[in-house]
Parts: sequence; C-alpha cells; structure tokens
Amino acid sequence: MTRTGTTIILLNGPGSVGKSSIARALQTIVRRPLLHVAMDVFLEMIPERYLGHPEGLVFKSVLKDGYPATEITSGPVVVRALHGMRRAVAALADAGNDLVVDDVLLGDGISEYNELLAPYRFLKVGITAPLEVLEQRERDRGDREIGLARMQVDIVHRGIEYDLMINSTESSPEDSARLICEKFDL
Repeated sequence: MTRTGTTIILLNGPGSVGKSSIARALQTIVRRPLLHVAMDVFLEMIPERYLGHPEGLVFKSVLKDGYPATEITSGPVVVRALHGMRRAVAALADAGNDLVVDDVLLGDGISEYNELLAPYRFLKVGITAPLEVLEQRERDRGDREIGLARMQVDIVHRGIEYDLMINSTESSPEDSARLICEKFDL
C-alpha cells in the first residue's frame, strides 16, 4: 500500500459554518470509505472539570466591534489534545484510511498538518459564511457559546493556502460535497 494513495480532506472554518454537515454528506457520496475525524470529538474527551479552567478551555465574553464575542484560551490540556488529534489523523492515514477532517484552526495547526500529512494527498478546503449567518446559526443551535464565530471568522483562514473555498450559504452540504468530489475526482 502506498502512502500517496491515501487522501485527507481538511475542512477548516469557524464554528457553525457547516463543516460537520459537509463531512457527513461527503461520506455518502465518495466512492471509497471516508472516515470523519471531528475536532469536537477530541474536545469532548477532555474532563469536564477542565472547561473554564486555565489548564483546559476558557471562554471569556468580550465586546468586539460593539458586539458580544467569545474569546477562547486553550491551556496545556487542550493543546496536547489537539496535537494528539493531528497525530491521530496522521496515524489513521498511515494505516491507509481516507479521511475528512473537520477542524477550526486558530493557531499554527496547519503547519503541523502540512508536515505530518506531506506523504499523502492532503486537500485543504476552507468553509466560509457571512458573520450574520454564523451568529444566527449559533443562536439556533443552542449548543454553542454565542460570539465564537465573531472571534473566529477573521482568524480561522489566516495563513492557509486552500485548494478550494466554499461559501456554505451558497450551496447545501450535499452540493458542497459534490463540488469537492468533482474538484478532486473523489
């Protein structure tokens, strides 16, 4: 089995942009089995006592441009978990699994992905939506800190060169999945 025969599709964008929905849609139409690796699953592994704790994940309500926003501070427990996630993605790829990775890259995680996934077909897809749409989705979902999108929207794509950009308000998850499949011959 050659490592270059393995495909990893990274879906990166702010929370509530539709990455998980696109990933699930991709799983239904891609010819080969495609495993979905979601950042949220790794964050859910962290003991609850580390939510709101400086060593874990701290959400702080602030104002940004006069609107409510939520800053996220990741302590060493979260940093290690996300470092482990990127290594887990590489391990799954090394075992010959095709993957769709659903992530919110707010730091230098893309450099680690680029290094770890260099031997594979690593496709980077940026997912965007207007801020007002993201904020409405946050309110509608009810399981997100209000204001996360406001803090993430300007930084999540910074420094990343994408193979494809998709505005999730211009196509359904199924149409977005088809666009990805057509673009990359999946």
